[in-house]
Amino acid sequence: MSDIYTLIKKDHDHHRKLLDRIEDTTGASKDRKAAWEDFYHDVKSHAAAEEETFYSKLISKTWGQDAARHSVHEHQQLDDLMEELNDMDMSQGAWLTKFKTLRHDYEHHIEEEEDEVFTRAREVIPESEIKGYGDRFTSRKAEERKLIDKKREDSLED
Repeated sequence: MSDIYTLIKKDHDHHRKLLDRIEDTTGASKDRKAAWEDFYHDVKSHAAAEEETFYSKLISKTWGQDAARHSVHEHQQLDDLMEELNDMDMSQGAWLTKFKTLRHDYEHHIEEEEDEVFTRAREVIPESEIKGYGDRFTSRKAEERKLIDKKREDSLED
């Protein structure tokens, strides 16, 4: 059983590789589309699972409230950028420009999370309280992955 910090970091490392792969491609190539689809679905399911497990626990601690709110707000901003990219033609230069903004913002977010939020969370959340959250995160992420298209349809209707 992996702890939640290790699992989140493992996802972040996978996302970094996908960002590199996307940036190393051109136009609307099959490789870029495949890498983007993987990134889009994995980040969306990761963020939802992270909010429902890790951040819900963190927000229960006085110190964690501001950090959790800040991170969830960044998730929303990143989600908005990903939706904009989904609606754009990836063969256009504007797509790559917006992608670079997403990459910058996402890398900032995960670095902040790994360096600051995790360090502080380990200080304020006893291991006994967060034990098993890695399994919850993994399970929730799998459930969220199945809901991505439905959630997108629902948000387009709003």
